[in-house]
Amino acid sequence: MKKIVLPILCLAFLGMAPVPFQDCNSESLATSCIPKLANGFNFLKSYKVDGLAKDKVEYSYVFTQGTQYMINLCANGNPPDGIVVAIFDKERNKVASSKINGQAAAAIAYSCNATGIYYIQYTFDEPSAHCGGSALGFKR
Repeated sequence: MKKIVLPILCLAFLGMAPVPFQDCNSESLATSCIPKLANGFNFLKSYKVDGLAKDKVEYSYVFTQGTQYMINLCANGNPPDGIVVAIFDKERNKVASSKINGQAAAAIAYSCNATGIYYIQYTFDEPSAHCGGSALGFKR
């Protein structure tokens, strides 16, 4: 009986081992994105993309007609590390995405045709650490 109980107890304790804590330093990654904006773009805002407990992360920003915007992505792994950014207009129509023909880009540019609230949404392809940062810039 002892020969059976000991292996079962060992397996039970292994199954209860704590899951390693995952940390997302999205603020540092967002800050590191700022100098990576393309030449001619002025920095507006940085975004933390901490999706460890979420399927998506979303922010809103007012875009102005006649202005070109750029959003770039920074992550610990190979950029963009499975992070996809998309821009939606006020009616939730997708107007730009960093995923083109199944390939994810590290930055997108969008020329705004109408002033209003736009939604910047970050989603995660697998595999992804669900952690990154982003910077928004503009030029006229």
